[in-house]
Amino acid sequence: MLVKDKQIAEELKRRLSPIVKLVDFRVFGSRAKGDADEYSDLDIFLEVELLNKALKDRILEIVWEVGFENNIKISALIFTRSEIEDSPLRSSPIVRSVATEGIRI
Repeated sequence: MLVKDKQIAEELKRRLSPIVKLVDFRVFGSRAKGDADEYSDLDIFLEVELLNKALKDRILEIVWEVGFENNIKISALIFTRSEIEDSPLRSSPIVRSVATEGIRI
């Protein structure tokens, strides 16, 4: 992962932390693997303790703001702890991939 991508992810985490309890925060996809090009988005995986529509909207607003400020598209996958632990989602390919290949921030 490029230093700039890590700095953007850290800034996003810093801005999200006061409004949501983050269980896990990872960068995944081409930027995490180091094979991104200039048009690649920054894929972020967020596992949160609790989530409602208003909170999800606020999270996505902050994601957009940080991306806009850094001239990069940030794509966020947001799941609750219970969705990851207690639903079929826990065995989905994307969640398994993020768990094994994602870079924890």
